[in-house]
Amino acid sequence: MTRPAGGFDSDAGERYISCMIAPHPALEEFEARQAREAHIGRSYADALARFTALWVYAREINPALGAEWTEDVEAAIAVGRALNGLSPAA
Repeated sequence: MTRPAGGFDSDAGERYISCMIAPHPALEEFEARQAREAHIGRSYADALARFTALWVYAREINPALGAEWTEDVEAAIAVGRALNGLSPAA
C-alpha cells in the first residue's frame, strides 16, 4: 500500500510520520559517550546488586512476576544458548 506524503491516511484512519527525524550530532555524541563511560569502575558485584534491586522493585510494582528472576528468563536463556550453538540446558 502506498501512503500519501505524510499526515493522515483516510483509508487506514490513522496518523503517521512518513520519515525518520535525523538525530542531532550532540545527541549522537552524548549516546556514544554514555556507551563508553556508563559502566567504568562498576564491578560485576555492583551490577548484580543493581539488577537485584531492580528485580525487587519490579516485583513490588508487579506481584505477578515470578519469585525468582531465573524462572522468568529460563526460556530466553535456552533460546540464546541454542542460537549460539550450545545445549539449551546449562
